[in-house]
Amino acid sequence: MASVHESLYFNPMMTNGVVHANVFGIKDWVTPYKISVLALLYEMTASKTTLPERRRLNKLILPLQQGPDLTLGQFLQTVEECCPQTAYAVKLRLHEMADGELKDMEYFFSTLPTPFTAFDSEAYKTSVVGLFMRHMLLAYNKLSFSQVYKLYRSLQHYYHSHYAKPTDGQVSLPALVADDSDMDLTSTEDTVVDKVDKEEMDTPLHESELRSENTPSRGPLSQKQAEYFLARQAYLLKNDENKALKPAALQEELNNMLKFNPDFAEAHYLNYLNSMRVQDIFLSAHSLLHYFDRLILSGNEGKSNGDEGYGRSLRYAALNLASLHCRFGHYHQADLALQEAIRIAQESNDHVCLQHCLSWLYTLEQMKGSDSTVLTEDSVKMAAHFCLPYLASLGIQSLVQQGATQGKTAHKLMDALKDTDILHWKHSLSELIEISLAQTTSIWRMYGKSTMALQQAQLLLNISSLEPVNFGVQQNNTEAFAVALCHLAELHAEQGLYSAVSEIIQHLKEQFPPHTQHAKLWMLCDLQIQFERHMNEGKYHLAEPLVTAISALNKTEGLYRKAQVLKALNRSTEAYNILQQLQVHCEKTKCTEMVIRVMLSTAELHWESSGFSTALPLLLQALALARQHHLQSLASEAILHLAFTQLMLGVPEQALNVLHEAIEPVLAHGAVMDKGRAMLLAARCQMAVAGFRPNRQGQADLRLAVLAVDTLNEAAAYFSKLNCKERLRDVHYQQAQLHHALGQTLQRNKSAMLFRLLDQELQSPAPPVSMQL
Repeated sequence: MASVHESLYFNPMMTNGVVHANVFGIKDWVTPYKISVLALLYEMTASKTTLPERRRLNKLILPLQQGPDLTLGQFLQTVEECCPQTAYAVKLRLHEMADGELKDMEYFFSTLPTPFTAFDSEAYKTSVVGLFMRHMLLAYNKLSFSQVYKLYRSLQHYYHSHYAKPTDGQVSLPALVADDSDMDLTSTEDTVVDKVDKEEMDTPLHESELRSENTPSRGPLSQKQAEYFLARQAYLLKNDENKALKPAALQEELNNMLKFNPDFAEAHYLNYLNSMRVQDIFLSAHSLLHYFDRLILSGNEGKSNGDEGYGRSLRYAALNLASLHCRFGHYHQADLALQEAIRIAQESNDHVCLQHCLSWLYTLEQMKGSDSTVLTEDSVKMAAHFCLPYLASLGIQSLVQQGATQGKTAHKLMDALKDTDILHWKHSLSELIEISLAQTTSIWRMYGKSTMALQQAQLLLNISSLEPVNFGVQQNNTEAFAVALCHLAELHAEQGLYSAVSEIIQHLKEQFPPHTQHAKLWMLCDLQIQFERHMNEGKYHLAEPLVTAISALNKTEGLYRKAQVLKALNRSTEAYNILQQLQVHCEKTKCTEMVIRVMLSTAELHWESSGFSTALPLLLQALALARQHHLQSLASEAILHLAFTQLMLGVPEQALNVLHEAIEPVLAHGAVMDKGRAMLLAARCQMAVAGFRPNRQGQADLRLAVLAVDTLNEAAAYFSKLNCKERLRDVHYQQAQLHHALGQTLQRNKSAMLFRLLDQELQSPAPPVSMQL
């Protein structure tokens, strides 16, 4: 079955006026690179290639014809990746012409099997390839003898420069920019005969990008080449930023383009997108304003919208400027620009623009930390009224996010997301489908349901995009994919699967390089995973330097991690001061999760001074807050802290009863560290209830003591998986005591030996049992 790309090459029904306008510009010159493309088309027609190779080659036709000129090395490498035999045949064909005489190039053009010279040619007259050949032959036949000779010398230069070894300091031979008067189709007079001898080898060959190499251009592009370059780079920036040009290389290309045409509006807009990648505030705002200025000056808006075009550009320029300031955190400037856009839109009675302004208004309020629920609900209603499903869905997703932070129940949030998913599939809004799945993953993680979060993340990663995929781009570099992959990395790290974590992080680094806009997500995720791993292993000297890096990406998380390190280093006063400052800040910003974690850490500081009674109110408050917001994982952790406090206060029976309430969700959804801590605490409660005295009579005591042995073995398995040697030392100590109480001498000696080995390896005193959960 023929592919779509094959039909572009052979089927005349696949071409239309739009394709012709994009493929062939008015000033499409005969260049050595175009001769190479003709040689490729000739070899594709003359040689026998397999169907997969032909399909791969046909995918190159439009990019090679539309794109900027390539060097011979780039061109041959591109063809060789698809079909090595064809690349070798093209190289031989070019060698015959470049190392031969002028008549060899003339012979090639005369024997070219085009639809007009060979009736059995596979290229139809009205196909893309047929029109390209016709265009090139007409251009070639209109050249004078001196122009043909100059083209032949350019072909020699183009061919031999590929094999020439550049000297030190030279990059490569630049390319020959074709003169308009020399190679333009509209030029019939030989106006440059006197210049041939002087400029045969002086004019550089044009060299630019079809692939992603960093090779800036040296001359003006044709209109067709510029439009193709801008469209391709804009598409890559949106869908796969990793495959686009590096910011510096793209900036140089755009500067070169704007040097020859300063009023090229699309180039200014791409410059704005490129500046956003590197967080260049000045240049991004400068380019955005220039884009709308050039758009108005070009008259495109006025032609399509009458007198309204000028005002339309102004209000959307103000709206885009507001979104730009929102991205950089300039809320006051964003508010001023947004009010200006609203005023102009109201004067023009543009309801669509007003709806976009309302969407940015509630977004701005959220960024400021204000309650924007009423604004968001109004935005959803108005978007539904004006049949704007994209904005309506975004508003619903924003309401779901606000509801999750405000403690709404899970079934209400999931029902709302289900309704938006129906809207997404109905209107094929694939980008919003991805956002919905990523948001669902985050909500399940927040609620402490790791299994559901894992399922949603896998569903997103395996979904097929509804967007048309061009340039070989995979739709997997959006923010939603970055969020899902970061969740997967954290879920694997919680289970101690650090080899899988390294593979996921490596994929994130390749898919989202450090200069891309979503790279901060995996950077913070990677740092937090490393920090938790070092803390679990007791390597505080390695965890402490990571605090600075985490603070640079997220100040709140950095302060919390700093307090954890200080607490581990027994610098309790400093840790307590930081936790108090952090709690005040989080209560002001309504960050409930962090408030609960700070309360639990503060309670642990009270344990160090044996203030178990003073820790109880904090723990009860944290538990109530976690249950109010349905945060199951934090509620389970608060229950573990409560049980430990009760054990230390001398009521192990009550502690064991409380612990049974949290043990099931911890084992089902908790991290390996939490499972080990829960098992160790359960064993200590069982030992305390049983009394672990060898001469104690009663079947119940013996049953609990034996049960505690199994519980300690399970805890040891969890801590071994994380290489948590400090916790393992505590487990072996408890095992030795328990086996001694049960009269099991052999097992006691084994546990005592393991404890002794770990104690010698760690070379640090074990913390008192009243200080650590």
